[in-house]
Amino acid sequence: MQGKGATMVSNGYQSGFGNEFATEAVPGTLPVGRNSPQRVAHGLYAEQLTGSAFTAPRGSNRRSWLYRIRPAVMHGEFTPFDQPRLHGNFSHAAVSPNQLRWDPLPLPGTPTDFIEGLYTMGGNGGPEAHTGAGIHMYAANADMRGRYFYNADGELLIVPQLGRLRLRTEMGVIDIEPQQIAVIPRGVRFAVELPDGQARGYVCENFGALLKLPDLGPIGSNGLANPRDFETPVAAYENLEGEFELVAKFHGRLWRADINHSPLDVVGWHGNFAPYRYDLRHFNAIGSISYDHPDPSIFLVLHSASDTPGTSNLDFVIFPPRWLVAQNTFRPPWFHRNIASEFMGLIHGAYDAKAEGFVPGGASLHNCMSGHGPDAATFDKASNADLSKPDVITETMAFMFETRGVICPSEQAIAADHRQRGYQACWSGLRDNFTPPKA
Repeated sequence: MQGKGATMVSNGYQSGFGNEFATEAVPGTLPVGRNSPQRVAHGLYAEQLTGSAFTAPRGSNRRSWLYRIRPAVMHGEFTPFDQPRLHGNFSHAAVSPNQLRWDPLPLPGTPTDFIEGLYTMGGNGGPEAHTGAGIHMYAANADMRGRYFYNADGELLIVPQLGRLRLRTEMGVIDIEPQQIAVIPRGVRFAVELPDGQARGYVCENFGALLKLPDLGPIGSNGLANPRDFETPVAAYENLEGEFELVAKFHGRLWRADINHSPLDVVGWHGNFAPYRYDLRHFNAIGSISYDHPDPSIFLVLHSASDTPGTSNLDFVIFPPRWLVAQNTFRPPWFHRNIASEFMGLIHGAYDAKAEGFVPGGASLHNCMSGHGPDAATFDKASNADLSKPDVITETMAFMFETRGVICPSEQAIAADHRQRGYQACWSGLRDNFTPPKA
């Protein structure tokens, strides 16, 4: 596939979460005082991209106006696209309560782009119910050339673990590296390039309410992820003609259509429905300075609300470098069982609740009420630590996708060669230490 034409590359970002942005790659593109004038400047087309109900309250209404070279309706007929490793079927068979863990997804040996490299690990719900999440991983070694993609089923939270990604979107260019994340809204078209030649990471597909910053409550006005650290790209466009392919994820399946131009042809846009990135290293971690180990909700970066107050459809939680100072306390995460289900990944370094076996690029799944916690080596070390001294955790970045529904693992994830069949053995060294008092 090839194309010819001109490309306008604008590198830059606008700061803030959920702001009403206005950006143009060519001066005079954005209309003044109206959204859809009879004639748009420079011969462009006006198109609204809506990410919420038209009647949603003003504070949660999400939409952007795009001023583009060709409207998004211009493409061929969609037909099925074959990528069997990516799907949205999460009810294939009985789901066991077993704890599961995987080594990193192997990197491909043949040219594989981001779409071809997506691998479904599991999920729940679906786009028809507007609830739940799909959890995927990716391993790729080729740029998307002549191929563009959009997801009509949900917004995509992309978490790189190995290699940088350049996300060329309709609304500008986003560059991310490991320990940064990007969110691509539902319906936004994009292509992925790999500046380092190969890449691996995690993707959460949110079918529910749009991701947002959590309310801080008693924490006050500052802390956790601060709005000003989120960045949205400035406008950029491609004016290319040729033989291209548009791939869509729609109602759980992939589809493709021929398209004779690049769909990344938005010359200017304004609104609050747009892709963004965030550097996890900017997260302001909060913890106990007296005793006990608080719940992991203190590490919440973004969440998708549900119809139950106080209960998320999806939480995105990180475990960054931090100080542990609690006294008379078991400092690592204690043994626990939750109503929520947890899919965990490791981006960088080591995780403080596991001595070995959980490596960068790996993953674990602990479903509703399945017990989990530190392995025997970590338990022994933490139980005998000198608590008169603070302990600083460095060189680490782990994360968790947490959902209120059971995460149904895919058949391929269960059968994968890189699944650790003996994961439960990490707790086999825990001993009966009970010593009842003598009468």
